[in-house]
Amino acid sequence: MKKLVILLTFLPLVVFSQEQLKGIVLESSSDKERPLPGANVYWSGSSVGTITNDDGTFALPYKFSFEKLVISYVGFKTDTIKVSENKYIKHVLQASSELDAVVVKSRNQATARSYLKAENTLFVSSDELLKAACCNLSESFETNPSIDVNFADAVSGTRQIKMLGLDSPYILITTENVPAIRGASQAYGLSFIPGTWVESIQITKGAGSVVNGFESIAGQINAELVKPTTDDKLFVNAYGSVNGRLELNTHINQQVSDKWSTGLYLHGNLRNQKFDKNDDSFLDVPLKEQINIMNRWQYTNGKKGIVSFINLRYLNDNTQSGQIGFDPETDRGTTNFWGSEIDTERFEVTTKLGYVNPEIPYQSLGFQAAFSRHVQDSYFGLNLYDIEHNSFYSNLVYNSIITDSRHKIKTGLSFTYDHYDELVNTDTFERTENSVGAFFEYAYDNLDKLTLTAGLRADQHNRLGFFVTPRLHMRYTPWEKSALRFSVGRGKRSANIFAENQNLFSSSRQINILNSGGSIYGLDPEIAWNYGFSYLQGFNLFERKADITLDFYRTDFKNQVVVDWENPFEINFYNLEGDSYANSFQFEFNYNLFKGFDLRTAYKYYDVQTDYNSGKLEKPLTPKNRLFANTSYETNEKENGSQWKFDATYNWLSSQRYPNTDLSPSEFQLSERTPTVGTLNLQVTKVFSPEFEIYIGGENVTNVKQPNPIVSADNPFGSNFDSNFVYGPIFGSMYYAGLRYRIK
Repeated sequence: MKKLVILLTFLPLVVFSQEQLKGIVLESSSDKERPLPGANVYWSGSSVGTITNDDGTFALPYKFSFEKLVISYVGFKTDTIKVSENKYIKHVLQASSELDAVVVKSRNQATARSYLKAENTLFVSSDELLKAACCNLSESFETNPSIDVNFADAVSGTRQIKMLGLDSPYILITTENVPAIRGASQAYGLSFIPGTWVESIQITKGAGSVVNGFESIAGQINAELVKPTTDDKLFVNAYGSVNGRLELNTHINQQVSDKWSTGLYLHGNLRNQKFDKNDDSFLDVPLKEQINIMNRWQYTNGKKGIVSFINLRYLNDNTQSGQIGFDPETDRGTTNFWGSEIDTERFEVTTKLGYVNPEIPYQSLGFQAAFSRHVQDSYFGLNLYDIEHNSFYSNLVYNSIITDSRHKIKTGLSFTYDHYDELVNTDTFERTENSVGAFFEYAYDNLDKLTLTAGLRADQHNRLGFFVTPRLHMRYTPWEKSALRFSVGRGKRSANIFAENQNLFSSSRQINILNSGGSIYGLDPEIAWNYGFSYLQGFNLFERKADITLDFYRTDFKNQVVVDWENPFEINFYNLEGDSYANSFQFEFNYNLFKGFDLRTAYKYYDVQTDYNSGKLEKPLTPKNRLFANTSYETNEKENGSQWKFDATYNWLSSQRYPNTDLSPSEFQLSERTPTVGTLNLQVTKVFSPEFEIYIGGENVTNVKQPNPIVSADNPFGSNFDSNFVYGPIFGSMYYAGLRYRIK
């Protein structure tokens, strides 16, 4: 014990007495240098290294005996720098086709996986987001095989995402590692983040880091937003489509002083044309108006090691759907026509403060805080649903090392507060949730063979009680250009049954909560374990770069709030009695067929089953088999910056199980399974110069349409009306065009 006390007494001196080499790694993109997060920096011939931070900076131990510094990143040339003195390093990596890691090359390596990280993370750059001219975050995953995108129902036009066969509530969705899409914003929140505001996305499969909380079960999606210091001084994106959608995005960035920069980000979209191509009297796409404004301030003081962000954001979103003849002024609350309006107002304040000790760069302190107020007033026919959600989140994180840079630690405290006030028809549900948590995470990083991240957090929650959340991620490299990963973790969450399943209101179903005495709607919290492994292998095929990925994940629920659609006249919520699991297998193959042309393909298999009150059943409207293919080609860039870019994405879904309709009258009964569905998206971009480009494209260009997506559409106030049996596109082919203009 005495030796341990002595060790703990002198450990800080050992850890923090090392001389540190500091610097920044940048990438050159369109004549502009941008920070490159996640780049590998290590001393040649040693196991001492690190990975650059979100702002591209790094720090690692320096010794006079260290002479060569290696800097590498997927899709870029690996550089070796001779270092003769401890002097700040600024280095720009150049893109290359000679890759030392898994890369899908498209628009300057649009997506990539690292061989060195312990987590199974896919990095998606802003270049990848341009492939589909995505207008918001919910539409930014169309070209990504790891995320599944589908419409939630046949009325609202809302897109929902899934990972590992599980719905988005089981995914921790953050912006700059601050939880963003949760609670009241769960159903529509992804459409509230404009695509042009996103700088990059990191998609992590399996339980996430304990630093970000205890709710993650299937994985984490983190969106990094554009920053005033690196974004264009002026950026304009205008978009229009044949389904009546018009959008305008404008970014204005200004350096106020040598330390302060600010950005004003404006987004507006409008759809005021009515379409009913399938003649069922219902709008194929809803009418919509949205104003979205963000003011972002960035403070950087390199000498004092301080970086800070302050975000102020306001959103007003109004959506109208329902029958063509519906007029809210005269028909709301009547049975003249079925209609729906969803009016959302949201205000956010987010702050981030980071301090890096200039004398001891591995010693850093970060603080995050966010407040949001979300108010939604809505009705769906004669169903009413209003929700007010006030939320506060804070997280304090301390980073350091133990003995050397191979052993890193993170520890800290977090606090969350959520107050919900809901009106469901005539019933009121009000509750407050708060939690205080502490976490510790240890990372071992031997760049040659093994990387390990082990974390543990403990939380005291006013409704969920005291509980512990363990997480583990491991990466092992058995041979050259390979990475074998394993992860295991536990997650726990409150199910917001109405906010997360708002599509239920677009039906005539009776809502039943089979109360078991739990603390949230009378139900117990959801608890699940997630296990998974993945294998990554790069190789040369006919002297061109290629790679394959194999991964398998299983989620086992110890308790789940079951959402039971098996009675066509009811929707039932109850605690799991028995088993519920999700198995997900994915095979991915990527190949640089020839210069400028890349192929990405994937096959996914899902086995998602739950013990319902009526027996064990496959999860409805979840295809067991999916095929994905994406091709991209870009011509050589000319001296004036002009270039052509071409993209095509194909998705095929196998048949899906319909919820049981045996109790319905025969004319409203559906078959047991849906048909298969295949869709093709295309886009062509002409870059005239680094400042100006135009694009045209089409979604579902083969004009696939689901016939009669709404059950009993001719009698929407009858007992058989339901808009939730959606398995494919409703509108048919959709074509769009747009332009981008920037001043650097």
